[in-house]
Amino acid sequence: MKVCIVSDSHDRAEPLAQAVREAQALGAEAVIHCGDLIGAQSLKPALALGLPVHLIHGNNLGDTQALHRLAAASEGRLHYHGVDGRFELAGRRIFLVHYDDYGYAMACTGHWDLVCCGHSHRAEVRLVPNVEGGSSWLVNPGTVAGLAAPSTWVLGDLAALHFEVHTLGSAPRPASAPAAIGPAAHPSDDRPTPTMATRP
Repeated sequence: MKVCIVSDSHDRAEPLAQAVREAQALGAEAVIHCGDLIGAQSLKPALALGLPVHLIHGNNLGDTQALHRLAAASEGRLHYHGVDGRFELAGRRIFLVHYDDYGYAMACTGHWDLVCCGHSHRAEVRLVPNVEGGSSWLVNPGTVAGLAAPSTWVLGDLAALHFEVHTLGSAPRPASAPAAIGPAAHPSDDRPTPTMATRP
């Protein structure tokens, strides 16, 4: 199963819908939105494309009651999880949260196959060693709205656990080896920025 992973659309309906269209053309069967959607209306064009959407609200809440109403009227296509989400797709345990440092911490627990996060507006894919002796994928798709960063989204293959960062309207970005462990860099941090990675 392939999924479209997006975040930080910040009321920009068209880039969000474009990312979903591009992912759908590549075989995506569901959308995971890592928060900062803001207005429920901005989700409607993407939702109209027919894919199920898993959504959290992020730190820019918008109108949560409107999101609840939209979910209730969506005939099961919109799954609004609130502040964070815990669910399974294609047999993979997925944790969905907005903050990237919280996402890193959840990846370290070993309870999840995939942790999706946002907030930093920096696209990143990496394998994080966990306390159970294994590893978990941490995926931050960046900002689909292109706010102070390129407009990016991620195509994930849940069967293969393979993830590609895409820029709207472009081919996927090349990937390097997995980054060193540690919390993701934030624009205000002095820490080095980790590189992006995909599983070969």
